[in-house]
Amino acid sequence: MNEIEFINGDATQPTGNGAKIIVHICNDIGGWGAGFVLAISKRWKEPEAAYRRWHAGQSNPPFELGQVQFVPVEPQLWVANMIGQRGIRRSGGKPPIRYEAVQSGLEKVAQFAQELSASVHMPRIGCGLAGGKWEEIEILIESTLVANGISVTVYDFA
Repeated sequence: MNEIEFINGDATQPTGNGAKIIVHICNDIGGWGAGFVLAISKRWKEPEAAYRRWHAGQSNPPFELGQVQFVPVEPQLWVANMIGQRGIRRSGGKPPIRYEAVQSGLEKVAQFAQELSASVHMPRIGCGLAGGKWEEIEILIESTLVANGISVTVYDFA
């Protein structure tokens, strides 16, 4: 059985060979300007531009929780804009993270990764501004990606 590999490094510079998908969590209100998205935008302009077009209703799938937009940024490298948080602030005592949306999004990532024979790379998604608990997210990654034989690397930025 595969396991998640944890390394110190920058998730915008994934290691290894072959096709790769960088996964991160976006909100459902079109906000892009804090957290890991800043590192993405520093390296590539297209993920943010694609996300903004998506929010404006100019591309598919529907812009809603649980959906994923796959944006090619280099040969053999995609950024997965995954909508896994409701808004950007706590509401009613709940953080913005929506675990069911993350699970749905990761299922879509798994399908895309299998089609490409790609590995998946990410920071500790959903645990920063989204307010999620890594113990919950890790279970979702294991059940959707690792259980399907997909190589997953999680980067802790030094």
